[in-house]
Amino acid sequence: MRIGPYDIAPHVVLAPMAGVTDKPFRLLCKRLGAGLAMSEMTISDPRFWGTEKSLRRMDHAGEPDPVGVQIAGTEPAQLAEAARYNADQGARIIDINMGCPAKKVCNAWAGSALMRDEALVARILSAVVAAVDVPVTLKIRTGWAAGQRNAVAIARIAEDSGIQALAVHGRTRDQHYTGVAEYDTIAEVKSRLRIPVIANGDIDSPARAAAVLRHTGADAVMVGRAAQGRPWIFREVAHFLATSEQLPPPSLQEVRDILLGHLEALHAFYGEASGVRIARKHLGWYAKDRPENAAFRAVVNRADSARAQLDLTRDYFDALSAGVAPPLSSAA
Repeated sequence: MRIGPYDIAPHVVLAPMAGVTDKPFRLLCKRLGAGLAMSEMTISDPRFWGTEKSLRRMDHAGEPDPVGVQIAGTEPAQLAEAARYNADQGARIIDINMGCPAKKVCNAWAGSALMRDEALVARILSAVVAAVDVPVTLKIRTGWAAGQRNAVAIARIAEDSGIQALAVHGRTRDQHYTGVAEYDTIAEVKSRLRIPVIANGDIDSPARAAAVLRHTGADAVMVGRAAQGRPWIFREVAHFLATSEQLPPPSLQEVRDILLGHLEALHAFYGEASGVRIARKHLGWYAKDRPENAAFRAVVNRADSARAQLDLTRDYFDALSAGVAPPLSSAA
């Protein structure tokens, strides 16, 4: 798959996820096989660009190209200015969010709410494409609701506006993340377009990724929630798509090492206090479905220092590797 001058290989993309796809996670997923990793949603209102949260979201120092930055908003001129600003800060691909289902985003007529106004979509896309020299991509859902699936119409507008790739989540906005994704709409979108189409929604295994690509004819798959606590899914999917063979799951030792590196990166990026707090959700995802995971989370979530968090995590995974009970009661 090619987006502008960039070959995206392997054709497995990390979905932008608010509060998840920060720089430490993007770097980790790229190292473990993601062909492209999109940033968290960045607000287009310039009044907020100087906040600590926005500055971190727009920090791409040391990140390998192509750096993908997602912007969100509702005013064409404001989104165009946000695209210019982020391109000046190092973004090599600008992605426009028209897929977020969050109520606070949709209530401001941003995210997937924009799909209800096709004329506004056209103005936004044209303004952003004209504003920057880097490729512009778009992420959408199948529509606002079951009776309002207009992804094909939005896709045609996108291609006509100069959008260079389109990601489609196989749910309507009113589904949020419930139910199951459907891929027929993505297949129809792909059949109508010349630009690359990326299929998104419930892609949680190599076999599912391959099946979705076959069903839709899409050029790539986008993985979101399935990468939480499982960033090695990208190499697993890439290997399966290339060879039709399943990679063995990572050993507990490797999972431990990946997680400890992730924690250290979070502590360094956010500072100790914020890093420890932000790391807790990742710890829960990594420990999910493992023995004594609830007890581990209860203990490690009380850790208030980076050292304690790292030590508890190391001890837990070392015990699992050794086949003995994790020393959770004494740690508490």
